[in-house]
Amino acid sequence: MYTAHPDRYADLPYRRSGRSGLKLPALSLGLWHNFGPDRPVETQRAILRRAFDLGITHFDLANNYGPPPGAAESALGEALKADFTPYRDELVISTKAGYLMWPGPYGEWGSRKSVLSSLDQSLTRMGLDHVDIFYSHRFDPETPLEETMGALHSAVQQGKALYVGVSNYSAEQTRKAARILGELGTPLLIHQPRYSILDRRPEEEGLLDTLDELQVGSIVYSPLEQGLLTGRYLDGIPEDSRAASDSPFLRSDAVTEDLVGRLRALNEIAASRGQTLAQMALAWVLRGGRITSALVGASSTRQLEDSVGAIRNLEFDEDDMARIDAAVQT
Repeated sequence: MYTAHPDRYADLPYRRSGRSGLKLPALSLGLWHNFGPDRPVETQRAILRRAFDLGITHFDLANNYGPPPGAAESALGEALKADFTPYRDELVISTKAGYLMWPGPYGEWGSRKSVLSSLDQSLTRMGLDHVDIFYSHRFDPETPLEETMGALHSAVQQGKALYVGVSNYSAEQTRKAARILGELGTPLLIHQPRYSILDRRPEEEGLLDTLDELQVGSIVYSPLEQGLLTGRYLDGIPEDSRAASDSPFLRSDAVTEDLVGRLRALNEIAASRGQTLAQMALAWVLRGGRITSALVGASSTRQLEDSVGAIRNLEFDEDDMARIDAAVQT
C-alpha cells in the first residue's frame, strides 16, 4: 500500500493560475508518451508515486495519449485505484478533446457531440466522476467557437469538470474563447501552448501578452523540445532516442549539425549555472513567474528528479539571457 511522503509540499512552488483560486505546481507531469501497454506498469506507477512525493500534484492527459489512444488515461485510472484513492482531493487531473480519437465524423475536432462524448469516455477510462480541468485541445475552424466553448461550459454545469482551458489556440482565438466563456459564466482558467527556449512563438505571436491581459493561466508543453533539451543529443542522435525512431514529433532530419552546435552552446551555459541542460530549459520557461506551470514527461524516476532540480535556480540575469539568445540564434 502506497503512503505519500509527509513532506511532499515542502519544496516545490505553487503558482496561481490567472485570477482563479487554483494553484498549480511549477512542474506538472504530462502523460503523453510514457504511459501505455509498451511500458512496464510498475515503472509507470513508480513515476506517478515519485511525482506526488515531490509535490507534483497535477497529472495532465488527453483522450488520445498513449500509444494507443486512450492508454494513458486507462493507465492513470489503474494507478489512481491502486495508489491514489485517499489522495484524490490533493490531485489536479486534466484531460482534453479535439484530436482524432475514434473513426467517423464525431471522433475529433470541436463539435458539442465530439467534445462531450470524448469527456464521458475519458472519465470512464480513468474511473472518475469528474476531471479538474477539461480542455479544447485545438481550435476547430469549421465549428462555431460558441459551440465548442458551450460544450466546455456544459461539462462544468454537469459536474464533469471543475475548470476549463484551451490548447493550441492563437492569441485572437484565445481572446474570443475567453469572451464567450465569460458570457456563459465559466471563466477560461488556462491555456496550454508549446513553448521552449527553441520555440518562442507564444512570445513572438503575442499569446503570452494576451494571457497576461486576460489574467488567464498558462501551462506549457514540450519545454524540453521532445528531448532535444535534455542533453541526449549533444553528440548527435542516440540509437534509442525518439529521433532515431523517426517519431512524427521529432524526425531524425531535424537534428542537424547546426542544431547540435546550438545545443552544445546552451549546455555550456547551463553548466556555468550549475544546472543540467534540461534544468536550465525548464527554469527558462518558468523565469519571472509569467508561466504558471511547465509540463514534463518522464520515462524514469531519475529523469523526473532531474527535472524537479530546476526549481533550485529560476533566476536569470541579463548576461544569462543574452548568452542564451546568442546560442539559439547562432
